Amino acid sequence: MSDSSLRLVWVYPDLLSTYGDQGNVLVVERRAQQRRVPVSRVDVRSDQAIPTSGDIYLIGGGEDRPQRLAAERLRRDGGLERAVANGAIVFSVCAGYQILGHEFVNDLGRPEPGLGLLDVVSVRGEGERCVGDVLADIDPQLGLPPLTGFENHQGVTHLGPSARPLARTRIGKGNGTGDGTEGAFNETVFGTYMHGPVMARNPQIADLLIKLALDVNALPPVDDQWYEALRAERIAAASQPA
Repeated sequence: MSDSSLRLVWVYPDLLSTYGDQGNVLVVERRAQQRRVPVSRVDVRSDQAIPTSGDIYLIGGGEDRPQRLAAERLRRDGGLERAVANGAIVFSVCAGYQILGHEFVNDLGRPEPGLGLLDVVSVRGEGERCVGDVLADIDPQLGLPPLTGFENHQGVTHLGPSARPLARTRIGKGNGTGDGTEGAFNETVFGTYMHGPVMARNPQIADLLIKLALDVNALPPVDDQWYEALRAERIAAASQPA
């Protein structure tokens, strides 16, 4: 697959990398390298312009104030929306997931406009914070094994008609709506509340993004022994009675 190349963009690591979600970009980078796909990576800080020529954009989680600042700067910049219009793939986690929706509640308790790249709206939950392991069955359309991750959020995210749930929870709160949904996706944009980092626990997600970006149906196999051991350990731990 050396005739293809992959451009990764890690968005605002200075604001949205609180929970180790930078691991996601590292896993995508490594999975491409294992297939001998030429890969370049750009880490874009919040005082820099978002390039529009990337293939895969990754956005992590963050605290409430950095989330508001990130949303403000992304709206002013406009580069991420232009990249999606050009066919780029976006994968977002927690605060990043909320930013990609139409609206979320900021640190001042006010509605904050998102980018509208996912048909979701996030509000502040009134009950207990969603904290703990998640085990969820991914949408069958995506053809991946069950997902494992860790959630830590107060937000409740409601999906609109053009967004599909990324997964349905067996364990955990997911979107916090009580209907078992976790995350959301459309053709090129994905969001989840799962940390871990989620791609270290579920490298098949990274493979999915690579396939979409390269427009191929399959990737050469790689050694998943370490990843599968971690997946098995975390699924077993999540399945233990509280």
